[in-house]
Amino acid sequence: MNAAFDGWNDTALITAARGAGVDPDVAKLAFPGGAVDMIDGWFAHIDAEMARALPPEKLAQMKIRERITALVEQRLATLAGDREALRRALAILAMPQNLARATKLGWRSADRMWRLAGDMATDYNHYTKRAMLAGIYGATITVFLDDESEQWADTRAFLARRIDGIMRFEKAKAKFTNRTRGDHRISLSRFVSRLRYPAV
Repeated sequence: MNAAFDGWNDTALITAARGAGVDPDVAKLAFPGGAVDMIDGWFAHIDAEMARALPPEKLAQMKIRERITALVEQRLATLAGDREALRRALAILAMPQNLARATKLGWRSADRMWRLAGDMATDYNHYTKRAMLAGIYGATITVFLDDESEQWADTRAFLARRIDGIMRFEKAKAKFTNRTRGDHRISLSRFVSRLRYPAV
């Protein structure tokens, strides 16, 4: 809340620390990296609030698409009152010197959402799912920041379209994977033999 007015700086940190009854000097020790560390801490809080609002037993009653949608929308609900602080945070993370950290934070949030959704993939699917969700979440946040529609209807519609895209991709990928695992999968030895002894 303080960052929305003062920016992500010592002024906001000191004000927040005093409001929480914490020694400002001790608070500074918690964020040695300055603004980016403060933003990191805030994003970790958003992750924790998301997990608290959507425990495993609640998510288990939903289909995978509904889980991802619910997780993203819960993050938006948590951020709704702090959009100006988020806007300032994203401006800082967009600076060239912070891009690596920004990518790491985006990946962490996407990973957290997929894990809460029940995804335990360890192969290349682990990376493709998180990369796609990180991209979708980032794009959704951009729409959300300027969304003045009731209950963020425009943002929700945008998110729904993007998640539909993920689901279509996953279905297509599953069909392709199943096909290549069957009798018609590519055989390297067969291919090489055809090169040596082409069929007439």
